[in-house]
Amino acid sequence: MLDRETTENLIKAAQAGDGAAKTRLLQENSPLIKCVVKRFRGRGVEYDDLYQLGSIGMLKAIEHFSPQYGVKFSTYAVPMIVGEIKRYLRDDGLIKVSRLIKALAYKIAYFIDDYKSTHDKSPEISEIASALGVEPQEVAFAMDAAKAPLSIYDKGEDDSGQSLMEKLSAGEDSDDKLDRIIIRDAIRGLSERERKLIILRYYHDKTQSEIARELCVSQVQVSRLETKIIDKMRSKFN
Repeated sequence: MLDRETTENLIKAAQAGDGAAKTRLLQENSPLIKCVVKRFRGRGVEYDDLYQLGSIGMLKAIEHFSPQYGVKFSTYAVPMIVGEIKRYLRDDGLIKVSRLIKALAYKIAYFIDDYKSTHDKSPEISEIASALGVEPQEVAFAMDAAKAPLSIYDKGEDDSGQSLMEKLSAGEDSDDKLDRIIIRDAIRGLSERERKLIILRYYHDKTQSEIARELCVSQVQVSRLETKIIDKMRSKFN
């Protein structure tokens, strides 16, 4: 366990863009994440997914913590971890899928940064998919939908502006991961037009009228299609 001074120095470095400091903080605080995650077991979500969400909360805590708050970092981090998990459990349908796809996009961004540092070039989609244990079409969809930043230190377009600093273990079975199952089913179960509507509506924040103009249909048609997609997605979580 890091002492308070070391922790605060690492946080300062991480907030200045030091990826190694951020990674070490995440690793050193892994026991704290696990402790919080245990509270939420038995809610119908895999432990690994809960831990992933807890890691996102921890990264947000690292990003926003200040010694001026007058509390230990762990005291500040716990509510952030709890909040991230609770938001996920509270969401359903497209909102839940939205979070999962964005999480995948950040994993992709992390891999791209790591790959560039050793190969001095960007990886192919097939290489990303192989490394993360997902299908190429999932990688393409996540990058397009969530507009994944080119660097893990860039801000994304979602409200967190954070990146996920953990890779999936190489031998992990993707079918054991709830997020991958949902993403895969979501992609395969939607038509091309439905996919485009989701991207425009939930990731690019377009209005129904703007989408209608882009798809060359009426706003009423967009509304009906959106309702159909939401019903389809909700059925996957019931």
